[in-house]
Amino acid sequence: MKQKIKIWLVVLSSLILLCQSAFGEQTVISGKENLSIEKILDQMEKRYEGPGFSAVFSQISVIKAMEITDNASGKILIKRPGKMRWEYETPEKQLILTDGITMWVYRHEDKQVMIGRSPDYFGGGKGASFLSDMKLIRKEFDVQLEQSNERETYKIKLVPKEVKYDISKIFLWVSKKTFDILGVLSYNLYDDETRIEFSGYKFNIIPDDSQFDFIPPEGTEILQMEEKQENSK
Repeated sequence: MKQKIKIWLVVLSSLILLCQSAFGEQTVISGKENLSIEKILDQMEKRYEGPGFSAVFSQISVIKAMEITDNASGKILIKRPGKMRWEYETPEKQLILTDGITMWVYRHEDKQVMIGRSPDYFGGGKGASFLSDMKLIRKEFDVQLEQSNERETYKIKLVPKEVKYDISKIFLWVSKKTFDILGVLSYNLYDDETRIEFSGYKFNIIPDDSQFDFIPPEGTEILQMEEKQENSK
């Protein structure tokens, strides 16, 4: 049981989003394929400025030290600012919720919920939290436009401004047509990586706040997660 919790916390700490296709109203800027990084970020913020969105995802996480590759899939629900719901359906049902203050990780199979502080895992743009507030990208990361072999996407490199974060770098692939985030690859300080693919986007929805709160079912074991200590610069 402790080993499973440890593995899941490593995966959780490196959880970053990878998006693939979108539905609904699209932002299109024709004929502008070589925008500056500032203009690209402006358009990304505009694309994600609605109250919320949902999508379906598939995820691959590689933990090198343990020689573990974990595959998962499910759906995500976001409400700005700071509220996230990751609902895993395979290989086993589990739920990650945050209301911006508290985080719950509920494992259906184990009838167990871990409760912690949301900023420890989603603060400062970690854990794909920039999806609930795209302005976090400028605030929390040094941003650089990279050379890309993909004609239809921009490739953007993010490096955390603060060394206290356990994410070492993130790469984003952004559509030149819609400014959707089409791909994200993240690395932590141990060189573990997380990739997630998304489809079935639904933008400009208004999720109910109850979707980001958790009441443990009867008989659920409750575990308190240790607070993470910030590293000094």
